Amino acid sequence: MNPLRLLLLPWQALAVFSAAKSFAHPVIGSSWLNARGLHVWRTRLAMRLAEGRRRRLAHLVSPADRAAFARDGFVEKRGFLPPEAFAALRAEVAALPAASREMREGDAVTRRIPLTPAVLSRNPGLAALLDHPDWRGLTRFVASSGAEPMVAVQTILSHAVPGEADPQTSLHMDTFHPTMKAWFFLHDVAESDGPLTYVPGSHRLTRRRLAWQRAESRRAAARRSGGAFRLRPAMLPRLGLPPARRFAVPANTLVVADTFGLHARGDSATASIRVEIYATGRPSPFRHFAGAPLERLVPAIRRRKVLLQWWLQDILAPLGLLRPVWRPAPRGAFDRMEARDRMEARQ
Repeated sequence: MNPLRLLLLPWQALAVFSAAKSFAHPVIGSSWLNARGLHVWRTRLAMRLAEGRRRRLAHLVSPADRAAFARDGFVEKRGFLPPEAFAALRAEVAALPAASREMREGDAVTRRIPLTPAVLSRNPGLAALLDHPDWRGLTRFVASSGAEPMVAVQTILSHAVPGEADPQTSLHMDTFHPTMKAWFFLHDVAESDGPLTYVPGSHRLTRRRLAWQRAESRRAAARRSGGAFRLRPAMLPRLGLPPARRFAVPANTLVVADTFGLHARGDSATASIRVEIYATGRPSPFRHFAGAPLERLVPAIRRRKVLLQWWLQDILAPLGLLRPVWRPAPRGAFDRMEARDRMEARQ
């Protein structure tokens, strides 16, 4: 073994107790260790700790929502805001001049406008949404963390640019431990709009699920690939799971889900657009406490996490330490009809 690699090995071994998931890592991706259950051990421990954190946050959500989440892995709330409040919020989003960035995956474009304190101070409807007790409770309970999630206005444009098929349309788990994503839809989502897709009950770590992850971890270690395992819908019965559900839902619907569960972006035959308030929470998987001590120590980061992510990318990408994923977009918000016109012009 290279002497330098040998010296680095103890430091690299610490990644086992982090959120790192790539099987390109010399320890996490070790074929020898994964054949002996390293990935399975990390998953089981992370799940046990997340369940403990959720018990401590259970008071934030209603018994009905806790039951729905335990059964399905998601909570769906239609008509989330009163009609007048929802109309005002949507008008605020349409007028947002804020800076945004976009990411391309295959032929899809995802654009985000961070909901920073400066943006929220000028848009009371958006601020009220983020302070809504059900929004706060569900995003934190499902994330198993009391920390503020990263929140942005998100526009997804499917089949918007030339490229391969969007990889997000394959059923997948985000990582090896429970995480949270939330979507508050600002327009009706039709079947043709590439709706969110989720396999009910796939957030549970059953024996079949664990066996599948063990096999996938060994394959990923051999390929030195990523840790967001994918599977074909035909395999769901083998895991004891039902067909995926597509969330073709009316505007003003909130969905909060554990993205350890199997989910995807629904495919669409033609160019489509989805506009939503999007949140994501991915706590450190191996911590016992459910609070947010860093936010208490540094309150300024609380609603600036998307900006901090972009700032870190801008520093590390020129050094070759990080792939530049998020690039400045030509304007802040995508008007729904303007975006549709632009996509049709590309075809």
